[in-house]
Amino acid sequence: MSAPLLLDPYNVEKGNFATAGEASAAIKNTLKQLGIDPSIVRRIAIAAYEVELNLVIHSEGGVLSLSVTPEQIELSAKDRGPGIPDIDLAMSEGYSTAPDSVRDLGFGAGMGLPNMRRNADGFSIQSQVGVGTEIVMHFTIG
Repeated sequence: MSAPLLLDPYNVEKGNFATAGEASAAIKNTLKQLGIDPSIVRRIAIAAYEVELNLVIHSEGGVLSLSVTPEQIELSAKDRGPGIPDIDLAMSEGYSTAPDSVRDLGFGAGMGLPNMRRNADGFSIQSQVGVGTEIVMHFTIG
């Protein structure tokens, strides 16, 4: 196995809807430049956008990281608080804790985590209330 290509992490700011989507767009463009299959790029871009918006909406800010090997791509997100008290409930399609102000902007439909899991070949989530959440997604190349 080759050493992974680690790309600079993307910082995501709490509540900053003006820049929301910039990190996922940069990830998509990077993967295109690396010549990754467009169908895989599409799935990663969807998952990256969903996790980025979750960082903007629900966290105190966080970081998206991308690691690429010839066999797979790993996309991870780590945030600061508040954590998820019930992961099973949060994984339910349509469940959302987004405030009305966010829903009024067209976000917070409760599909973020399910869409991440659906698009990734591997998905894990760990969360501790008051500390934060870490999501790791794997995408198989080839």
